[in-house]
Amino acid sequence: MKIPIRILMERYQNHLYRIAFSICQNREDAEDVVQDTFLQYHILKKEFEDETHIRAWLMRVAINKSRNIVRAFWRKHRQSLESYMEELDFPDTESSTLFEAVLRLPEKQRTVIHLFYYEDYTIKEIAEILHVSESNVKVRLNRGRAALREEIKEDWNYDES
Repeated sequence: MKIPIRILMERYQNHLYRIAFSICQNREDAEDVVQDTFLQYHILKKEFEDETHIRAWLMRVAINKSRNIVRAFWRKHRQSLESYMEELDFPDTESSTLFEAVLRLPEKQRTVIHLFYYEDYTIKEIAEILHVSESNVKVRLNRGRAALREEIKEDWNYDES
């Protein structure tokens, strides 16, 4: 199965951008990752089982490309968290505060939290996308949740003072 790229772009462009942005933390790099991901799909001579398999493949490629950019030796400039947050729209301040806390997590926890809560993947699907065991995904989720709980509790305690 091979779905036309324009259809995939309509369906998954925003999802890929968000996951790339959460790793790269830079708008331009995230846009490059999305374009490169769709380009790689376009030139790929592979047939997929179904659309779910295509979506998982796109996410995996976007994550890998994002990590490559972050690891690149020339990457010395980074967009500040404040300027990043200005580019995103949130329905309320609690959503914005939570997303900021997610971005401060270590990459492994941040990626799993993002895929689980923002992209609605199951633990099994995340394990397949990241090529790790389901128990590893559960550990990363639990550690990420614990870190978020501590950070948010600190914010709430600070607000009450």
